Amino acid sequence: MNWGACGWRHAAGALMIAAVAVLPLWAACSPAQAQTQVQSWPQRPVKFVLPFGAGSATDVAARLMTDKLQAKWGQPVIIENKPGADGLLAINAFLQANDDHTLLYSSSASFMAHPYTLAKVPYNFERDMTPIARVTDTVLTVNVPASSANRTLNEFVAEAMARPGKLNVTGAPGVPDFTLDYFIKTRGLKVQKIPFKNIVEAATALAGNQIDFLLTSAAIVQPLANAGKIRIVAVTSRERASFAPDIPTVHELGFGGLAVETTAGFYGPKDMPLALREKIARDVIEVVSDKAITDRLLATGQLVRPGGPAELAATIKEQSELTTHIAKALELKPKN
Repeated sequence: MNWGACGWRHAAGALMIAAVAVLPLWAACSPAQAQTQVQSWPQRPVKFVLPFGAGSATDVAARLMTDKLQAKWGQPVIIENKPGADGLLAINAFLQANDDHTLLYSSSASFMAHPYTLAKVPYNFERDMTPIARVTDTVLTVNVPASSANRTLNEFVAEAMARPGKLNVTGAPGVPDFTLDYFIKTRGLKVQKIPFKNIVEAATALAGNQIDFLLTSAAIVQPLANAGKIRIVAVTSRERASFAPDIPTVHELGFGGLAVETTAGFYGPKDMPLALREKIARDVIEVVSDKAITDRLLATGQLVRPGGPAELAATIKEQSELTTHIAKALELKPKN
């Protein structure tokens, strides 16, 4: 792989699956050379690695941005969906690439809970990923089958209490699933958790009455909700979603333990220069701020909240603190 005179050089590194570490040569470049390198990016196709399958909130947003970013960058933008393993398949693919043309586009839900749910975390977030751009906040919804007798979240909880062990529940991988565990424990519910590799399959299972409760992004369930096969009973954000103003928040219903917000953004390899990250962020922000794209994202349950490297880093810090609070309540400790 040709990195150019002011690119990266390879060195051996250790991850769960023989990822290769990189050391920057940017420091060896003169300011003028480094600036030229940034301005000339990209020199080849850019790949977005996503931890969720087609139809997920991150996938929808990535595909909406692709055409305009390709036109702006003059290079193809390739989307690679790698769902599974609680986000690790995508993260490891991103880390293995060690390429400033391979970016991780991920919801914070994909990695925030890893220190508390994995026996060994095969990467270090602060060491191995560097924030580029904040794009959207994902509106998460609490959902039941349309045919369920439970027309509200309160009714579901009442049935779960009355019929311990009889109801099946699923949360999207990462922070939503983590939050679901917190809700189950703090409410003293006895339910069966059903895992799915692809959260889109979970939505289909919910519509088919194979599970009784699903916590996931609005983008996943909206098509089935619009078709009358799923009922959205609550949103997990602090305020009601503008695309569904009649649906209450979990806070209004007295179930603050289900409150969860996740943020989708771009991440680059470690030591990716700030100047390059800011360049990419400017392009992403310009594209995602286009009204046509903003409106389409809003329609899929995503709130456009663009920002650069500093804004994404601050958001991740805030969400990490909330995750730590939940982990303490669940009496979980980092195991790595």
